[in-house]
Amino acid sequence: MDALHNTHVKLLAFDFLSLTSSASHPNAICRRGTILLSRGETLGIVTSREYKPDRFLRFTIDDGTGCIPCVLWVNQLTSPYHSRRSPPDVRLIAESARNFATLIQIGLSARVRGKITMYRGKLQLTVSDVVVERDPNAETLHWLQCIRLARKCYDIVPPSLPPMYRKADG
Repeated sequence: MDALHNTHVKLLAFDFLSLTSSASHPNAICRRGTILLSRGETLGIVTSREYKPDRFLRFTIDDGTGCIPCVLWVNQLTSPYHSRRSPPDVRLIAESARNFATLIQIGLSARVRGKITMYRGKLQLTVSDVVVERDPNAETLHWLQCIRLARKCYDIVPPSLPPMYRKADG
């Protein structure tokens, strides 16, 4: 059940938006009530962008199946969350976040990876990595990979689960 917990799972927006919070595991998200996820990856067109300097960049990725809300924090130098880390590490993280924030522009195709989180009862992707896609086939390939991974990896129910959670093969 935890096999995918710390893996960046490739998801289409309609799959991402159907995730639910886990009742038994705090800060964990469930896919179809059985598989715990914590990280995700998606690819699509940036359709909105709201930048709050020295705080965050909020944007939306549209992959054709829906829109995924994303947040990229750019407050590492002032956030108490990072106070336990060494200053050179924090400066590196902050510089990367600022660079990612400049990359994200409306209309660009972007691949984003990060932690799947809930904010005010809504799912979002807290971004840790951004890549601007220049290959026109990248989105089609991402769709095919998501479908293949869903069938071969994500939708396979471990045998340790009760029969009511298992789906019939076919």
